[in-house]
Amino acid sequence: MPDKPTLASLAADLASGATTARRLVEACLAKIADPAGEGQRVFIRVDKDAALDAADAMDRLRKAKAAPSPFAGIPVSIKDLFDIKGQVTRAGSRALEDSAPAETDATVVARLRRAGFIVIGRTNMTEFAYSGIGINPHYGTPKSAWNRSVGHVPGGSSSGAAVSIADQMAFGALGTDTGGSCRIPAAFNGIVGFKPTQRRVPLDGGVPLSLSLDSFGPLARSVACCAVLDAVLADEPVQPLQPRTVKGMRLAVPTTVALDDLDDVVAKTFERALETLSRAGALIERIEVPEFHDVGVMNAKGGFAAAESYAWHRYLLTSKGDVYDPRVSLRILRGEGIGAADYIDILNARRSFIARTDKRIAPYDALVLPTTANTPPKIADLADDKVFTVQNLRALRNCTLINVLDGCAISLPANRDGEVPVGLMLAAAGGSDRRIFELAAGMENIIRV
Repeated sequence: MPDKPTLASLAADLASGATTARRLVEACLAKIADPAGEGQRVFIRVDKDAALDAADAMDRLRKAKAAPSPFAGIPVSIKDLFDIKGQVTRAGSRALEDSAPAETDATVVARLRRAGFIVIGRTNMTEFAYSGIGINPHYGTPKSAWNRSVGHVPGGSSSGAAVSIADQMAFGALGTDTGGSCRIPAAFNGIVGFKPTQRRVPLDGGVPLSLSLDSFGPLARSVACCAVLDAVLADEPVQPLQPRTVKGMRLAVPTTVALDDLDDVVAKTFERALETLSRAGALIERIEVPEFHDVGVMNAKGGFAAAESYAWHRYLLTSKGDVYDPRVSLRILRGEGIGAADYIDILNARRSFIARTDKRIAPYDALVLPTTANTPPKIADLADDKVFTVQNLRALRNCTLINVLDGCAISLPANRDGEVPVGLMLAAAGGSDRRIFELAAGMENIIRV
């Protein structure tokens, strides 16, 4: 197996007989069980027996030339936010531990199974998906793949999902993205994370954070891997990805908000990537996007996330509020102060924001901006609530712009091997998903040169 296997390389090995589904599952289980690794913090539950049984079934189907897809038998991880039949969905919390087991798989989980992907287990996450940092006081915090001896945050809220890919505990991961929860942990762990146009992937069977902003997306080793998983999640045909030539790409760098208060290493890595793209023939233009200031106004009282999460949590907080992470419950409770008129104002402001921003960015193939303003903070530094709040907002800021836009976006690693992980984000208006994949595939290996 290659050092950094992709879904395509694994599918080829399965087809040729160079490996089997059982061997892949056993390799992932060994990584998870390694006492020197992060497995016990990455996974809330490991489905060892079910995964091995499914692997044997896929191997028999492949031998009979009846495998449901070329990817049948490849292990994937599932964020603890999603229903899996027969299991309790905890959403990274202790407050849901006594809930009834799910009666059916979430639609996205069922679609992965239908393609033959094997569920290896449920990954850890920020409680109820409410932070971009990835700290979980209930189940532990998995360390970012970078500089592990020191201990940096994995990014959130799909923290375990990203580390499961970085550490080869799975070869694809199902995450969610409300304000960057696929892209931030991807950026902090040197992998790829994709936020689809929300309407393309059904949201049923997942614990909501914000029904207006939630998106379900993949994390994986490469752009092509994410494109495969995205197609499965959206119930679209898996088609070969045709990378676009960098020469002639029209890319806009938004100078409003998105470049404010960047860590030095983020700014330097981002500018180096832009220079590399420019030398390869990309047409890069720095533009003002004054509409981005509107997002801060919409979120002044907590925005959609606070209002809509409070609506879902208000009774649970009454009965189980004492077992919530205080940093999470505090953010949810901001929604109590958002009245109906406030909420309608936010809805109207968002509609206007989307229309005006879509028009402004329409001449370009994509926006390009840093995924996060910060590099992964040290876990120890975030014991201070003020430091946590500042770093959380810095991690979320740029990604949130695209969620409010109802757009699609991908985070690519822009750092060179051995450097601090920095993500470069490509984003566009809703419905541009395939174009974003093609652009990203064309530049993913160029920007790290």
